[in-house]
Amino acid sequence: MKASNYDLIIVGGGPAGLTAGLYAQRSRLNTLLIERLIPGGQILTTDWVDNYPGFPEGISGFDLIDKMRRQAERFELPIISDDALSLTLEGPEKVITGTQGVYKAKALIIACGATHRKLGAPGEGLLSGKGVSYCATCDGPFFREQEVAVIGGGDTAVQEAIYLTRFVKKIYLIHRRDQLRATRILQEKALSNPKIQPVWNAVVEAVQGTDQVESITVKRVDGSPGESISVQGVFVFVGIQPTTAWLQGALPLDPQGFIQTNSEMETIIPGVFAAGDCRQKRFRQVSTAVGDGATAVFSAERYLEAL
Repeated sequence: MKASNYDLIIVGGGPAGLTAGLYAQRSRLNTLLIERLIPGGQILTTDWVDNYPGFPEGISGFDLIDKMRRQAERFELPIISDDALSLTLEGPEKVITGTQGVYKAKALIIACGATHRKLGAPGEGLLSGKGVSYCATCDGPFFREQEVAVIGGGDTAVQEAIYLTRFVKKIYLIHRRDQLRATRILQEKALSNPKIQPVWNAVVEAVQGTDQVESITVKRVDGSPGESISVQGVFVFVGIQPTTAWLQGALPLDPQGFIQTNSEMETIIPGVFAAGDCRQKRFRQVSTAVGDGATAVFSAERYLEAL
């Protein structure tokens, strides 16, 4: 396969990648954005975004990413559909091999995102965006005075359960063990909150509902019979999986597979930057992804100017 050469390649077409592409085109860099499917990333699974600045009435995830894509395309950002399979470093060049071609660039921004780990329970996928959520910050306000389940026992699950108490009437905090894994102070806050009812040693067996979540079935890990719990929402926090398997052996990753960067989005490899949910960070939102994308291009520009 013949290689195409660029100043900058961006892998990933979510908010971080599209923002990076917009900034790169405005800086007149010879840029290519590679997206595996269609631009959007995880935001396409979000029914409604109520916390992105500039949209006082909120906006659907699809419409928000469509506006971002059209804005980037107005500056003639080239976007191709290909699946990045591997990254190799040949001197100063960054070489990406995809299913459709080989692409070379002087600088690379990796914005390939991450996916929420799923429960794998029947009904979860069918009701995603219809009561099943992976982001309390995004969707919590839609469940005012309702009863919901939060699945997980780590810091994220417990923090999000505490956050949800601002809106909901009751939370069933379902964890497969007999004690939470979250830090002690978070445990104390959660377990002292009258709105949070822990359900210990339990896993979700199924999510039920027709057009919206109506209930879940949980079973005890000791094998005792399952029980049905009536809820209108299910918030799943059992981990997040970065889409970085294709980088194995080419770029150092942390034990969870996330890309480590500094505050300038620089990795330890000169000319390789990361932005958005694929990088190691504490807070994953559309707004932080956009900031990452802009910062990564600024850093890439400085790198290219110094060559």
